Amino acid sequence: MLMRNMKHVVGSHDILFITLDTLRYDAAVSELKNGRLPVLEKAMKGIGWEKRHTPGSFTFSAHAAFFAGFLPTPARPGKHPRLFAVSFPESESISEGTFVFDTPDIVTGLAKEGYYTVCIGGVGFFNKQSPLGSVLPSYFQQSYWSPEMGITSPDSTRVQIACALDVLRSLDRKQKLFLFLNISALHQPNFFYLDKSGKDSLESHKAALRYVDSQLNDLFQAMQMRNPTFCIVCSDHGTAFGDHGYDGHRIGLDVVWTVPYADFFLPFL
Repeated sequence: MLMRNMKHVVGSHDILFITLDTLRYDAAVSELKNGRLPVLEKAMKGIGWEKRHTPGSFTFSAHAAFFAGFLPTPARPGKHPRLFAVSFPESESISEGTFVFDTPDIVTGLAKEGYYTVCIGGVGFFNKQSPLGSVLPSYFQQSYWSPEMGITSPDSTRVQIACALDVLRSLDRKQKLFLFLNISALHQPNFFYLDKSGKDSLESHKAALRYVDSQLNDLFQAMQMRNPTFCIVCSDHGTAFGDHGYDGHRIGLDVVWTVPYADFFLPFL
């Protein structure tokens, strides 16, 4: 995938960062290949998913790394330049195209560059119902969460995107925006996207992804009609559905550490 020059993006584009929480790479690739993700396929403009390795095997660790500038790393040998970084000595992954912030995290850094930073949470680490669930949302100037956005809500993505659209309507277009969404629908439980059996599976995980894709068009349209937008869409980690006898994540399996990643521009219309 082409390395972007973020010095040409920060300050000139809105930035949309979507994490498809728990999405497996194999599920993402299969659904895209079989034409079941029409909205994402159109937005990606034929580029497709890039195979990457996540810096964390569960939501909190992965997002703490993301917000420090460590997005999933290309799954091939070599030193891979990062899009964003926070300044610290001896970093080996900062290139001429990396936008470097003199702040503790990239969210604060973007706010310092004039961006309004908004978090729309999904899984429990964004629910603000506990001190731990408040850590990641506290990076942002504004954050939103409700039970209807959480993992047990079958219509969570629709609710999350409705919230995002409300945010967009409330802002002056001259105000640059960093909008982050943690999409919860892929996380267990997801059986209800396929049937009512009560048992999660790789197939119900894929069905959840199809549901998410069906909800994304209005957000992409609203963002590109507002301003030129740079988008990052990726998973924070995968999960196991009986693979090698394991279920869930926070374990050292390839299906957990390998994630799909894409970045692309939404043109100004």
